[in-house]
Parts: sequence; structure tokens; C-alpha cells
Amino acid sequence: MPTPPRSPARPPQRRPRPPVRRKKPRWAMRAVTTLSVVVLASAGIGHAVLTGLDADIARVDPFKDMKNRPRAGHGMNVLLVGTDGRDRISEAQRREYRLGGAPCHCTDTIMIVHISEDRERASVVSLPRDSYAMTPAHLDEVSGERHHGHPLKLNAAYAEGGPQLTVRTVESMTRVKIDHYLEVDFTSFMKTVDVLGGVKVCTAQPLKDSYTGLDLPAGTHALNGGEALQYVRARHVDGASDLGRMQRQQRFLAALVERATSSGILLNPMKFRDVTRAVLGSVRADKGFGTDELLDLGRAMRNFSPSSSEFTTVPIGQMGYAVKGVGSTLRWDATKSQRLFKALRDDKPLAAHRPAPRSAAVKVAVAPEQIRVQVENGTSTAGLGKRMDSALAATGFRTSRAPVNAAERTVRRTVVAYDPRWDRSARSLAAALPGSELRAVKGLGPTLKVIAGSDFKQVRKVRAAEPPRAESGVVRGDEVVCG
Repeated sequence: MPTPPRSPARPPQRRPRPPVRRKKPRWAMRAVTTLSVVVLASAGIGHAVLTGLDADIARVDPFKDMKNRPRAGHGMNVLLVGTDGRDRISEAQRREYRLGGAPCHCTDTIMIVHISEDRERASVVSLPRDSYAMTPAHLDEVSGERHHGHPLKLNAAYAEGGPQLTVRTVESMTRVKIDHYLEVDFTSFMKTVDVLGGVKVCTAQPLKDSYTGLDLPAGTHALNGGEALQYVRARHVDGASDLGRMQRQQRFLAALVERATSSGILLNPMKFRDVTRAVLGSVRADKGFGTDELLDLGRAMRNFSPSSSEFTTVPIGQMGYAVKGVGSTLRWDATKSQRLFKALRDDKPLAAHRPAPRSAAVKVAVAPEQIRVQVENGTSTAGLGKRMDSALAATGFRTSRAPVNAAERTVRRTVVAYDPRWDRSARSLAAALPGSELRAVKGLGPTLKVIAGSDFKQVRKVRAAEPPRAESGVVRGDEVVCG
């Protein structure tokens, strides 16, 4: 269906190019690199720098002969697809960054990036590769055989019918019309991060994955291209597997946006050109994506920043959904996913606005809202327990709101007593009480006990390193970058 004409008050009809890409090991990479180019374009650098770069883009026609497509909404939707492309990486890099094995030339990442019509917001939705999907009828690219619609994992649509079947399947599942298609591999991701001078990430817990070679102690780290690739590919860090990896990729993507917008690179024409070449030399895109579209979008997004972006993964209703001949899949939550994709079609934010976290707050492993606390007054000072209880509650801790007196009333140093099974919660609580003593008490249970000592002055603000997500699972870019 043709796109309805815009009113004169709206921006020019030209279809700009989206930002952001790469969420997965590869998706975060691709999203990240595309977004960096768009952000860099916002410097207002024109055709003089970008002349000839169109020729570096390999073209594909994912929309050929497509019929019965969803109605166009407002804003712009880009489908970002990631393939591994490890055959373009040197043997030395393969060994160093654990990229062994033959390239599969399959999709490891599928994302929808929505750019609002006013060009003030980017909404990124990750579609898990193992999502249960039903293809439309199509022609098999390999065998030439005509197929009826059948179930498969979403990432298998590319192997069976290439970009066109991937777009058709995504549109069929989401009812979101795709305006542009981008396909990227490892190479552009690594080059882009290196050209930007590295990207800073932070973690409250050590991250170690023997499969990718990722080994990061807790703290803040500046990652080069290869290290960043390990970070966004890691899926054996914890039990969350792919879903946990997608959240880390969102954190990286937000960090890359912050790097691009705060480092002065936007004002350096040569750096801008180098980043653009690094990206465009390793992508395939639809025929409608070119220099003009990139510049139009970039100029419209001069004020783009991490707070302008929001990230989420399509809501999952059933993990391990078994399908005969397909295997274990992820089945989307029908109600929540429909609500999510309707927001994209209507050009609405994915979640209600939440105030940005205060930069002065100390990052902790467990959010205060998840920690239950019973306060006891260990001094003879009347009202001290109540004052501490109120201060902890104001910071977000789930206090009992009924402080009591401790058995001993001569405590000098505040004590955080905890069951060893809740040690991470205890350390997070102790961070809010500088100078306090951690004391393990077996069998205490999930409620931590704080015995206020005469050293207590005030509660320090803390927040989770991985912020709690809204009911929709949406997180904003400025909520996940390093403080």
C-alpha cells in the first residue's frame, strides 16, 4: 500500500536512514554502528564528506513484489538484521576473540528500530532469534521450491527466503510496515567501535564467558572493537542466556550513542567520514537508503542523546515452546506484544516517561525496591531507628515501617545482619550505610536487619546498576550508561 501523502507541516517525505543497530552479539553491533552513523550525521556535515559513499553499500531488494502489506504508520521503521560474516575477519582476530568455526551466513539478530516522526525519539525492539514464527507462502531461495506457510524459528526465515522472507515474516507477525532494511556483519561493528576510540561499559558483577573469551571484573572498562564484540556476543555469563545478552547489548548501544554524542567526534569531518566508511562498507541495504536519506535524518536528530532512545525485547509468553520439526522456541505474549507493536504503529513512546536516575546515586547489584529491611535502634537515642527507617524507605528500600529497639543499646557501629543466601542484597544495603559492618547470620531469611549505631548520620542514595524495567520491559538509554 503506498504511503499516504504528508501534510505540508511535516518533514520532507524522503525516507531517512535510521540509527542504531546491533543488539545481539551481532544485533547490538549492527544497531550500534548504524545509529552511530546517524548520530554523527547530525553534526550537519554534508555531501562533501559523504560523496561516493553510496557506492560502498551493497544493495538488496527485500520489498520486491510484496503485496498485502501492513498500513503505513507514522515515523520510520527499519529492520536491522545481523549475519556473522566471520569469513571477513582475519585468522588472528578469530583466535583472539574466539570466532572459530565456519561462517553460517544466517541471521543471529533481528531488530525493529522506530524513528519518531518528529525525529526526537528512537525505539528499538529486539525480536529473539528463536521466536516461534509462521512464514507466509514463498519461494525457497536455495531449492527454488514453492512453500506454503509453515512454522519455524524467526532466524530461519533468512536462510530459507533471504531478506524478502525475513521482512514478510516480521511484518506478518507484528503488523508493522518496514520502511528500510539493513544487514550488517561483525566487521563494521569492530571498525566502528575502534574509529570512535572505544566505548565505555560498566558492570556491577564480574562477567566471564569461556565461549567468547569475555573476562571483565566488576567496574568500568573501555572496550575496543574486538572486546566490544565479545561483550555483545556473550550468552553464557549467567542463566539468562539470550535474554540477558540482549539486555547487555542494549547497555552497549546506549553507551555507544553517549560516546558519539559527547566526545566531539560529531564536529570532526574526517572522523565522521571514517566512521561512515567503516559502517557502509560492510552493510547491505534496500535501494531506497542512500546519502541523502542519511543526512536528512541526521540533521533532524541534532539533539539526539541516550535519553532520546528506548530499548526493549518483545514480551515472551512461553519459554521452551516445543514445535514438531522446529524444536524449542519462544512464543510471544499475544496481548503484550500487540500493545507494543501498536505503540510503534501509532508513533508513541513504549513506556511512560520516568525521571532520569540521579547521577549522585551509587550503583549497586540489587535494586533497593527488591530488598526488605527491619530496622532496630541499637542506641539510647530516642527516634534514631525511626529516622533511619524513613531515610531507607525514601531511598527505595522496603522497610517494615515499624522500627524496634535492639537488645543491646550501646552499639557504636551500624550493623547490617543478613542471611548468607542474600549476600548481594546485603552489600547493596551496606552501600547505602557507609561505614556499616556486614554480619552474616545463617537462617535469618530474606529480610535483612539493620542495627543502627551511634555512628549513623544519613542514608546514601543508591540505585541498581541494571535499572528495574517498566512493566513493558522498556529501558531508556540514559538509564543504562555508566554514571
